[in-house]
Amino acid sequence: MIEPVGNQYVVSRPIYSEEFFQTEHQKVQRYHKTFLDHLRVFFGCSPEKAKRIAFTFFPIASWLPMYQFKQWILSDIVSGVSTGLVAVLQGLAFALLVNISPGYGLYAAFFPVIIYFFFGTSKHISVGPFPVLSLMVGTAVLRLAPDSLIAGNNSTEAVEWLDEKRVVVAASVTVLAGIFQLAMGLLQIGFVVIYLSDALISGFTTAAAIHVLVSQLKFVFGLKVEPFSGPLSLFYTLEGIFTQITDTNICDLVTSIIIMVVVFAVKELNDRFKSKLPVPIPIEVIMTVIATGVSYAFNFKDRYSVDIVGQLEKGFQAPTAPNVSVFQDAIADGFSIGIVGFAVAFSVAKVYSIKHDYTINGNQELVAFGLSNIFAGSFRGFAASTSLSRSAVQESTGGKTQIAGLISAIIVMIVTLAIGFLLEPLQKSVLGALVVINLKGMLMQFNEIPNLFRKDKYDCLVWIVTFIAAVLLGLDLGLAAGVGFELLTVVFRTQFPKCSQVANIGGSNIYKNRKDYRNIYEYEGVKIFRCPSPIFFANIDFFKDKLIAAVGFNPLRVLRKRNKALRKIQKLLAKGNLQMTPKGLICTSYDYKDSDDEELDNNRIEELDQPTSAVGLPIVIDWNGNLPNNITVPKVDIYSLIIDFGAVSFLDISAMKGLKSILKEFIRIEVDIYIAGIDDNLLEKLERCGFFDEEITRDILFLTIHDAVLHVIVKREMNSNAKSKSEMIKDKETRFDSNENKNGTLRNRDTAEDIDQFCSQLDISTPTLPKLNDRVEKNGDSQDGISKSPNSGWNKVSKQRKTKNQAARPIPSSEESDPT
Repeated sequence: MIEPVGNQYVVSRPIYSEEFFQTEHQKVQRYHKTFLDHLRVFFGCSPEKAKRIAFTFFPIASWLPMYQFKQWILSDIVSGVSTGLVAVLQGLAFALLVNISPGYGLYAAFFPVIIYFFFGTSKHISVGPFPVLSLMVGTAVLRLAPDSLIAGNNSTEAVEWLDEKRVVVAASVTVLAGIFQLAMGLLQIGFVVIYLSDALISGFTTAAAIHVLVSQLKFVFGLKVEPFSGPLSLFYTLEGIFTQITDTNICDLVTSIIIMVVVFAVKELNDRFKSKLPVPIPIEVIMTVIATGVSYAFNFKDRYSVDIVGQLEKGFQAPTAPNVSVFQDAIADGFSIGIVGFAVAFSVAKVYSIKHDYTINGNQELVAFGLSNIFAGSFRGFAASTSLSRSAVQESTGGKTQIAGLISAIIVMIVTLAIGFLLEPLQKSVLGALVVINLKGMLMQFNEIPNLFRKDKYDCLVWIVTFIAAVLLGLDLGLAAGVGFELLTVVFRTQFPKCSQVANIGGSNIYKNRKDYRNIYEYEGVKIFRCPSPIFFANIDFFKDKLIAAVGFNPLRVLRKRNKALRKIQKLLAKGNLQMTPKGLICTSYDYKDSDDEELDNNRIEELDQPTSAVGLPIVIDWNGNLPNNITVPKVDIYSLIIDFGAVSFLDISAMKGLKSILKEFIRIEVDIYIAGIDDNLLEKLERCGFFDEEITRDILFLTIHDAVLHVIVKREMNSNAKSKSEMIKDKETRFDSNENKNGTLRNRDTAEDIDQFCSQLDISTPTLPKLNDRVEKNGDSQDGISKSPNSGWNKVSKQRKTKNQAARPIPSSEESDPT
């Protein structure tokens, strides 16, 4: 029962062990579906399931009938036109990153949008070329179709053949990436994107921005630099640029600088006054039109030898089958392109879905992008994802649905079919400048490093390592290295968890790290250990080391020392060096030395790991006292150890074996072990795996740390009361006498038997301890359920003084005898 009293509450309930809780509260027997059950559901058919599948694979059927034509159509038209103009320019510009003719960029800006319109679930992202993906495709193109294929042959036919081969390679890699995406979507494994954390994506895209920036410098400076691919390609490209820097085309450089300055300034104005501007100023379109007109009017191509876009093919080419031989050489490229493209698009789509309150389906997004890339590759386009800047234009200009995307595709189609020839005089340096200026958002991600360092140093390391790997090794190998390092950090975090000792805070039922608070209470002889991590094969040894460090002794070493001491005492009795007399046990010699220690350690050491057995001895040994004949055994200053399993989500077989061995070691040296807060699923697994036996029973399990602590207190007080009453009835202690007045603390076994007999008469050895806590204290100072009497053993520990000899500061109480 819980009774609220102001901002406090009073709880009255028994001390619950797992066994006692299951006895009072019957657990519902649930049926867990088997693999066959899941197969039946998966292959079953019903009208509702068919309708759900249809809406899942064709999302347009769910939102198009509900389209609010009068309210939304104007906004979608404005958004579609604005986005389409930007898509045309970005398609031309990003084609340069693929190392193919700019005209093919228009295909990449058209076909994926049409397919996504039918199969996509996001209402606001703009599908099409993305600089990072374009560069990744371009890397594969340079590797599979390098300039060396036509080395020494600069004829027009050879150059056209190489350009055509590069187009086929780019299209084939795009189809392969689409196949990977489609397969993952159909197999419902879109969750793979969770292995790409925000820090990894940020570091990777920043490194890709550096690659894009360097690759566009040759267009900005008007240089003929040989393209490179593979590890360190970025530095080889820089070397080629600085080697030819004296051959810079001044016209291209001046044009690029003007374009970048003007576009940057206007974009800053758009950001600053976006709340006042109905539509962002389309500065890229304006500057492209101006640059094209100026280049055509002053004949820059012939006068200054600038490199221009050149002839754009009018219309669309017939679809072609991809080159299967490219598939064999570009499997890694296709997979990495598919994963990165989906990860970027899904992250952007998720941002807009949260902002506008609708849901997106990750697996269906994989299907949509897979089909988009397969379709685009078949028509000689290259890989598509979503551009952050283009999606921002589509959303900020009022786009409501993918109708805006369809209209943007119509704008691209108009340019491709009718007015593409107007862009032929456009300098490639203008496109390069537009690419560079659109990298601002990704380059600004460098500002995340100090924030990540303050928030999470592991994420900061992931960002830095991914960035460096992608810059040095290239985007494909860099991504793999980043994912590998990210998984390594996960292993490192779980392998070395921050284990701690916890203590009672403020005399309540709250337990926290004892190092973090001043007002802590600890029961003498009780240690509480917490491991906030799963326990498995990689960290079980670390767990055991931390547990041993927390208690202050190695239980296995203590057990072996006790077994050795027991054997010595048995030999002392057998040889007469220790004799039993009517007045007690007397040591007759202190010169006994055991010569079998070395042999025992080497050949029969497994015997020392067994529980100590005093069968046949007329005495009960107090291992914390002085032993005869100067025998020494490490002292154990605790009698109960509570392990908090509240944050342990799973155990594997190796961890179970290691945990079982360490628990048995503690039990064998007479330290009571308790496990608190274990999850039901984990408990079921322990039972299935045969974790419990005669030594480790289910009696050690308690619902909470507080239940375990109260059980220890009750049990300790009952044993203490039984001992005191037994000593009043019969006092038969036997002590050692010696000339040096060194007494061993071995008690007569008769006394121990009398105590056991007396306890059995009181019926306190039966498992009725929880019933002793069936009442709650009425005093407001004692609502927590902990015994606060001066003799209860609870000590208030100060941060300034934590020595063992510190005087205990008891908690005031109105009922000294109430253990709850």
